[in-house]
Amino acid sequence: FPMIGRLAELLLRVNPMARDALGLTYSHLFMDEFQDTTQIQYDLVRTIFLGTDTVITAVGDNKQQIMRWAMAMDDPFTEFDANFDGKRTPLYNNYRSSPELVRIQHVLAQALDARAVAPVSKAVGTIAGDSCAIWDFSTPEVEAARLAAFVAAEMKTHNLGPRDFVLLVRQKAVDYAAVLEPAFAAAGIPLRNEAGTVGAVMLQELLAEEASELVIAILRLAMTKRAGRYWTDCQEALAALHGIAPDEEAAQARLSRELDAYAIKLAAAHSIPPASKAVARSIVDDILAFIGRERLIAVHPAYGQGGWLDKVLDAAAFHLAASCAGGVAWASALDAYEGVHAIPLMTIHKSKGLEYHSVIFVGLDDGAWWSFAGDQIEATAGFFVAFTRAKQRVVFSYCARRGARTKIATLYELLGKAGVQTVDVA
Repeated sequence: FPMIGRLAELLLRVNPMARDALGLTYSHLFMDEFQDTTQIQYDLVRTIFLGTDTVITAVGDNKQQIMRWAMAMDDPFTEFDANFDGKRTPLYNNYRSSPELVRIQHVLAQALDARAVAPVSKAVGTIAGDSCAIWDFSTPEVEAARLAAFVAAEMKTHNLGPRDFVLLVRQKAVDYAAVLEPAFAAAGIPLRNEAGTVGAVMLQELLAEEASELVIAILRLAMTKRAGRYWTDCQEALAALHGIAPDEEAAQARLSRELDAYAIKLAAAHSIPPASKAVARSIVDDILAFIGRERLIAVHPAYGQGGWLDKVLDAAAFHLAASCAGGVAWASALDAYEGVHAIPLMTIHKSKGLEYHSVIFVGLDDGAWWSFAGDQIEATAGFFVAFTRAKQRVVFSYCARRGARTKIATLYELLGKAGVQTVDVA
């Protein structure tokens, strides 16, 4: 991929006509998570848009730079300022986290940037007790049981669902899942390792893929009762694929009739959820034929490269079949596919951009953070990212059997400086 990026930039640099055509195509360019931009990506943007009238906005936070291992630039904002004469607009308001969490976040932020300005929380604290604490456990098994009991109690107290919580780990999610899954199942809360793979695709990536989302939306429409909102989702997605504008009433009506007819046909052909991957794949392929494979590739070019679409479809079929195991009804199977009733387990990197009522970080120890000394800045940024996913509460769990906490003493010192208490739970 780096070589392809370099080649693309070279081709545009030596071909002014192609470069100018791209520059004229886009009046606005918005770059999110800009702190993780690589030099190759930045050079491509500079070659295309430098000197054009395109309005360019770069949004990011150097304190959340966790992709330096993937060649992210040290400080892309300074280079952006120099090249594009950027105007900086600091964003002070925090609409996610409670005032107490924002206060603690600022202590962490200052460790990454001494000039960090204290943000202002625009959220309301809704919980009693500590917003953040470190819990020490005697064994991983006790840890798993107590965390499961805590989540179950919090769900009841605050009327929350499993997806209001997340279990975050630094790495090797499968190892943590092996101990945590049985404990959460015993507490009546399914736990799902979303860092795991389904076929050749990571589960969390599969759920965010357009092809997967469309397949599930159409199945929801066809197979479940009171599916009005799924009809709207399907209609809008298909209209976008067909290039039909909202005000094209005749075309919208035709598409609506086609969607209704297909949903009825699909429900009649597959009234029972698939009992095998082969049947699941036939359903996925049938839906794709209705959507239009070439139309999907035209709108989402990534599906036309490297067999990615077929990998996604195969993973979707595999996951659909697994979700239907046990002879469950369609509604339950589709809930299982999307993990509606399961608490997610994922790595810090995959939590980027997400938010939860409560974040439970499992494994604040040297074993998980073995590379901490090699790049304390990026490791601390990862710690900051994990912390900032939470709206109301953050719990860090520690178990001496997994590792000491001498190499990452800096992180514990930061939490101590913010007034976070350590509690011996069991």
